[in-house]
Amino acid sequence: MNTIKTTHDFTTPIYLDYNATTPHDPEVIHAMRPYLEEHFGNPSSCHGFGIQTKNAVESAREQVASLLKCYPDEILFTSGGTESNNHAIKGIAYERRAKGNHIITTEIEHPAVLEVCRHLEQQGFQVSYLPVDESGLVSVSDIQQAIQPQTILITIMHANNEIGTIQPIEQISELAKGHGIVMHTDAAQSVGKIPTDATVLGVDLLSIAGHKVYAPKGIGALYVRRGLHLSKFMHGAGHEQGRRAGTENVLEIVGLGKACEIAGRNLGKNMTHLRTMREKFHGGLKDKIRDIRLNGHIQKRLPNTLSLSFRGIDANLLLAEIKDTIAASAGAACHSGKVEMSHVLKAINLPVEWARGTLRFSTGRMTAESEIENAVHIISDAVARLRNKP
Repeated sequence: MNTIKTTHDFTTPIYLDYNATTPHDPEVIHAMRPYLEEHFGNPSSCHGFGIQTKNAVESAREQVASLLKCYPDEILFTSGGTESNNHAIKGIAYERRAKGNHIITTEIEHPAVLEVCRHLEQQGFQVSYLPVDESGLVSVSDIQQAIQPQTILITIMHANNEIGTIQPIEQISELAKGHGIVMHTDAAQSVGKIPTDATVLGVDLLSIAGHKVYAPKGIGALYVRRGLHLSKFMHGAGHEQGRRAGTENVLEIVGLGKACEIAGRNLGKNMTHLRTMREKFHGGLKDKIRDIRLNGHIQKRLPNTLSLSFRGIDANLLLAEIKDTIAASAGAACHSGKVEMSHVLKAINLPVEWARGTLRFSTGRMTAESEIENAVHIISDAVARLRNKP
């Protein structure tokens, strides 16, 4: 990423939307290149061309497993976080339907979880959508009270993509285990930003999205605890230990493996950098802008995520003001004069006057201090212009 060196001389927009997607790490590109230019074999083939790519896939599986502190055979490669969530939730629902038909989740899950649950409701399953508090945290006691004899699955995200709040997954997993319930977590936003040790978290299933961890789009992984059986999501030949049919996407699997190796190698350093850039940005904005509000838990939050509400400001107008200089995301949309809050902002009961002016900023490994300094000036100037308009 280019670094902007002066306050107002912009040649490249400042990217502060790493929760949406990440650029490819140069090491990831380097690792992938031979499988784009030279090594094209089918991993299922028995000759040398196939063996070469098969070894690459298994090496990547070990790299992902190393990051999650699990066994390589517990890693299943998918097309991304959405497929991983679908496979985990539907796989358990259909596999355990004879034992029960009740699923527990929260109101702030990603659509890749919520829409799956809504689909299952049409198939006769019952789903409890639990509320969260104003910081975005779900109550473990609420989960305890929601458990029924028919409960077969609890699926709760590790960290929220909009406000960054980190859920008490270890406690929830312990509760699930005590009732013989399968525990799944969508860790798309947390992998590479905070520790995601599958054993420590205590989960049975964990979803990863490659493009959130500086790997390509269209690749992901699903951790499946040894001994846990899922109904097949993809039917065909016996790829991925017979669990997910389809010729492996070797190029991107290699990229995901390398990205996970980098994430594990530099986790502590990256966490510090992400948090430092986020806090510098937040502090700078608070110094220059009045009526600004932080959304999400103050402490139990991803180190890179900053959801801010600007009172009296329309987020879409603010994005329009900064679109050529800063990339960020809105937390509310305005259509035909009506403000439509995201389901997450609704769930934390954020007042409309604040919600309509909500932006999500997310820092990344490539974020430079000079970019943060420039971003503070850009945002504060834009807010001032909008507030001074008649």
